[in-house]
Amino acid sequence: MAKKNDIEFDSIETISDVWSLLSDEQLAYLKDNYLVRVYKKNEMVYCEGELPTHVLCVAKGKLKIFRTGSGGRSQIVRMVKPGEMLAYRAMFAKENFVTNACAFESSVIYMIPREVIKTLILNNSKLAWYFIHKLSVDLGIADKRAVSLTQKHVRGRLAESLLFLRDNYGFEEDNATLSVHLSREDLASLSNMTTSNAIRTLSWMAQEKIIELDGRKIKIIDETYLASLSKNG
Repeated sequence: MAKKNDIEFDSIETISDVWSLLSDEQLAYLKDNYLVRVYKKNEMVYCEGELPTHVLCVAKGKLKIFRTGSGGRSQIVRMVKPGEMLAYRAMFAKENFVTNACAFESSVIYMIPREVIKTLILNNSKLAWYFIHKLSVDLGIADKRAVSLTQKHVRGRLAESLLFLRDNYGFEEDNATLSVHLSREDLASLSNMTTSNAIRTLSWMAQEKIIELDGRKIKIIDETYLASLSKNG
């Protein structure tokens, strides 16, 4: 665990707009009580079965949240980017984590103790409403993807995942290459398919000029066709 003066970091209120909901006094309280931790690529942030003690706010880097099923096969259920928070559902439910979180690139995470978040929410209805809204949106996304990833064919699933990555991380400067570079295994896990199926489907999409591949970089060439594949599954 790093102290805030041990590493170079941005002040927490610059990371996410949510902290603009706090009064000056509440913001000062938050800034006096959060911790900073740096995670290396592929380092676990938390594991299934652990007890949540902090709400986590991503300052830099990218995380994947996943569950491990039978046979050790993992399923990515959420991707997290800078400015977003995680670990709040389990904390509010007073449950152990039912997922795992891992940094898939070097990441900086701000850790806000459970009692600090509780105090802020009890004294700020706007912050409470933010978390209610966030949990509701997360539940809707989870419900939608649960149906999509079980009923769509592999091409539709992979197309949906590519659009999901576009919507979450955007493009690089060329306005076509996804600004997140997943391994084939992670892309398969996000799409609820085997790695071999993901590789074959990516190759087919490249042959059809829907995407271009350059190692882990994926460039979307035909967004309209990709959206049609996702919709019609």
